[in-house]
Amino acid sequence: MRIERVSNDQFTIFLTFDDLIERGFTTHELWNDVKNAGNLFSEMMYEASSELGIELEGMLLVHVHLMQAQGMHVYVTQKIEHTNWDEDFIEMKVTLDESNELIFSFQEFEDLIQVATYLANVSITGGKVYYMNERYYFLLQDDELNMSYKENVIAILSEFSSPSIVTSARLNEYGKVIMKNDAVDQIIDKFY
Repeated sequence: MRIERVSNDQFTIFLTFDDLIERGFTTHELWNDVKNAGNLFSEMMYEASSELGIELEGMLLVHVHLMQAQGMHVYVTQKIEHTNWDEDFIEMKVTLDESNELIFSFQEFEDLIQVATYLANVSITGGKVYYMNERYYFLLQDDELNMSYKENVIAILSEFSSPSIVTSARLNEYGKVIMKNDAVDQIIDKFY
C-alpha cells in the first residue's frame, strides 16, 4: 500500500491487487459486501492517519477507482465541519467506479514491439501508445479487447511491462501521443 499526501486536506492511497489479497479481499467483495468494504476503508484511513501524521475527523469524501490490472486508487478529501459528534466518529461518503481501460508502462519501446506480436495472435489490433517521463504507455479500452482473452492479455502485458497507475486523463494532458489508434496493427506493419 502506498500513501501520498496531495494537500492539507487531501491524500491518495494506492493498493495493488496483491495488497488487497493480503488483506483478505477480492474486487468482487468490494462491490458486493458493504460491511467488509467498510472495514477495509476504516483500516486504510487509520493507516493513512498514522503514516501521514494527520488527525482524521469530520467527513471524508472517498473516491475509489478500481483499475482492471493495476489495483485500487483511493482519493480522500477531508472536510472538517464543526459538529457535535463523538470524537471517534468519522463519516465517509464512498464513491466506487471501475476503469474500462488497461494501461501498462514500458521502459523500452522494443518490449512493446515484442508484446504486439503476442497481442496480434489473440486478435488484439487496437490500442494507443504514449510517451511520458521517459516511459512508453500502452492503453487498451475494453471495447478493443476480446473479453474472453482478457486475463491472457493482462498476463502477456505483465511479462513485458508494469501495470500503471497513471490515468488516461493524465496521459492525454501531459504525455506525447506516439500512436493515436490501432497501435498493435501499426507496430506489426512497421516492425515485422
